[in-house]
Amino acid sequence: MVTGALYNIVDTIFVGKGVGYLAIAALSIVLPIQLIIIGIGTMTGVGSASIVSRALGRNRKDIAQNVFGNAVVLNFLISAFCTILIYIFMDKCLVFFGASAQVLPYARDYTSIILTGFIFFSFSISSNNYIRAEGNPRAAMYVMAIGAIINIILDPIFIFVFGMGIKGAAVATVISQVISSMYVIFYILFGGSIFRLNISIFKVKFSAMKEILSLGFPSFIRSAMASVITLIFNKLLLFYGSDMYIAIMGIGLRMISMIQMPLIGITQGFSTIVGFNYGAKLYPRVKKVLRMAVVWTVIIAGVGFLAMMIFPRFVISLFSSDANLINEGIYILRIVVVFLPLIGVQMLGGGFFQAIGKAAPALIITISRQVLFLIPAAFLLPLIFGLNGVWLAVPVSDFLSVAVTVFWISKEIKIFNKAILNG
Repeated sequence: MVTGALYNIVDTIFVGKGVGYLAIAALSIVLPIQLIIIGIGTMTGVGSASIVSRALGRNRKDIAQNVFGNAVVLNFLISAFCTILIYIFMDKCLVFFGASAQVLPYARDYTSIILTGFIFFSFSISSNNYIRAEGNPRAAMYVMAIGAIINIILDPIFIFVFGMGIKGAAVATVISQVISSMYVIFYILFGGSIFRLNISIFKVKFSAMKEILSLGFPSFIRSAMASVITLIFNKLLLFYGSDMYIAIMGIGLRMISMIQMPLIGITQGFSTIVGFNYGAKLYPRVKKVLRMAVVWTVIIAGVGFLAMMIFPRFVISLFSSDANLINEGIYILRIVVVFLPLIGVQMLGGGFFQAIGKAAPALIITISRQVLFLIPAAFLLPLIFGLNGVWLAVPVSDFLSVAVTVFWISKEIKIFNKAILNG
């Protein structure tokens, strides 16, 4: 999802400057579709990576190879099916996701082109996990970084130099996704990968596909929920406001997602360290790591918070030159980021309980911000405050999810303290 956020942020900046806020709104309309494709790639990648890692641990490269081949086939089939389905019902899908009559042409232009790259995009996301599972995180990082960098380079060329507008952003995105996929194939052929491209590894085993899907499905659900939430906000903003407000919310959520990127990295590293020390019953070290992680996430998110509170006009003007959008967006941006410095605490909480093997609090904390609080708040608050209620739903859900996280972590820290006292 970090990769998807990068692609979308880059496209939004250049499209907003080159086309206008209706194009930004169009990207917000298309985002739920992109999140579904990201979810497919993540599902097949995470599911297969788990099996591949265990197979390599038992020195069963034959199993790892076959699982890799089945994951590629499965990813291709699901991505191709979704691509065809979306193409056939494109306009109906876009209207369902919140496209107005004014935004629909832009959304259609963008979607009709990026559909051609969905199979490549899903493949590169999925492959990132296979490569990481075989013990080469640097190559896995290159898969995503190459695509993002190419997209940044090509966007202004196709949008401004060739004058293609939102279509140019879509073409640049597809080219970058194809190049990412080409890098994966190059790495497998010449980069020292344990995987080998031959017909035998693509022999379909339904038992392997079933296990891939069962292990990867939770990852798909996370992307699907993000897609549903984006859809809900698009619909509510069109009902209570207009296309301009969809564009403003799109800008705000993209800025928040950009701040979340380093927080996701900290959470992943933090979880690994916590799991190791918890397993060794080194509870003081677990508490120390938790404190350090909280401090760093608050500092990083706090910097983003200050930038958006002090310089909201500058931040919004990165995406659009429309004076009305900028003036309206200043107030809105300040509302949605009120509790931004604390969102890392909620992210760490989910990672913390996953690391120590406590599924119930891990699940509650993980879904609290977006599912338990954001969706109900987004429906209820506008009934009281109108359009402002849509914006208020974001800080309200942030605050409540952090409160839940602090409650669960405090309980666990008390258990740690008792264990430390008892030696």
